[in-house]
Amino acid sequence: MITDASLTELKAYFKEIQISDDDQYHPLGNSGKVTICPKTEQEISAVLAYANTHKHSVFIMGGGTKRGYGGRLEKADILLSLAQYTGIVEHNPGDMTITVKAGTSFQEIQTYLAPYKQMIPLDPYNPKHATIGGIVSANDSGPKRLGYGAARDNVIGLRLVYPDGMLIRSGGKVVKNVAGYDMNKLFIGAMGTLGVISEVTVKLRPIAKYESILFVSFSERNIEEIRAFAAKVLDSMIEPISLEILNPSLAGKLTNTNQFTMLISFEDVKSSVHYQVNVIRSIVPDKTTIRSLSQNEATSFWDNFYHQQPNGLTNETTTEAVLKIGVVNFDAIKILKEAELIADACHVSIEAHGGLGTGICYVTIRGANEDILSAIQHIRKSAMNYGGYAIVKHLPFSLRSEINVWGERTTSHFLYEGIKQKIDPNTVLNKNRYVGGI
Repeated sequence: MITDASLTELKAYFKEIQISDDDQYHPLGNSGKVTICPKTEQEISAVLAYANTHKHSVFIMGGGTKRGYGGRLEKADILLSLAQYTGIVEHNPGDMTITVKAGTSFQEIQTYLAPYKQMIPLDPYNPKHATIGGIVSANDSGPKRLGYGAARDNVIGLRLVYPDGMLIRSGGKVVKNVAGYDMNKLFIGAMGTLGVISEVTVKLRPIAKYESILFVSFSERNIEEIRAFAAKVLDSMIEPISLEILNPSLAGKLTNTNQFTMLISFEDVKSSVHYQVNVIRSIVPDKTTIRSLSQNEATSFWDNFYHQQPNGLTNETTTEAVLKIGVVNFDAIKILKEAELIADACHVSIEAHGGLGTGICYVTIRGANEDILSAIQHIRKSAMNYGGYAIVKHLPFSLRSEINVWGERTTSHFLYEGIKQKIDPNTVLNKNRYVGGI
């Protein structure tokens, strides 16, 4: 535990590292009694080694967008901020790979790659502030996961600092790397509980020459009609980058059409995109309306879309929660339909969308505290009835202490505990930020 004496000792020990007292209350928790901002990998290692020796707990933060994601502790002894640990380490345009420091924002990397007509094939929420380290740690992704894949599909190498300060490397810096176990996947999505990611190597893809988005709105809330159309799209020869269903509330906010709306996006050369758009136009059901966005309009839409979800930087005027739900692909339609009923029953507002090719849904809930907790329980029960899961991706700290944000433990939980105990026996890193309170 950090005391006045240990804080003085800490500042004296790390004279070259920026350290500030940060004992203020934050509604999302996951704070620290002091904040340390290392600028190098060696400094990260030194801080963790010191914390491990003195049994100090450490929370990790990049841009702060995921501050409300997991965690049942308001404060750790140390908040390790990677805000100053940024930059491009290595870029190989010919090999189409890039290595970056973990504190670098996603938008900064994409802006750097734009002159090379390359991009990282990920689509996280809040790209202007989300860091590559946080995206990988949370395995964050959006609607384009259908065409791009997730971090697990695109990260080819990591450098990490273990809780005791030891530096390790997993994977490599080339795409064709098959030596040894694929250790990357152990750390991707681990919420920083096994180590601090210091560098990330990602494979790139060319920026598409053209993009278009189609919105197909269904005037009648007929689940079977929506499902049949989605099946027809996925069974065809076309290759959408995203195939997402928006509930009426979110569709109204983003497209001014308060109906269940299917979002279908394409990225390719212009002729290919136009061909695929025409295929969709030829198979849409009766009693639907269809609208399209071309290149510039599509870019503007996505910028709005990725910033509509509450996050750790949002100035909340009402209580907000975000759920991430995983079900069998087409059951996403049922989840969104049932969420409409739950919204009415629990007196909350719900904006939701679900991937019809991935089964990943995101549900934003706004309302009074008790109503939100009730809605979360009902939606989780619905997801479990379909053989899926529902985790809380964003929620104020006071409410996270009243609900199990990760859901019930699974039979494999003992494996997670065993790995955590082996790597972090003193429970230094991100305590309670992962499944089952790990």
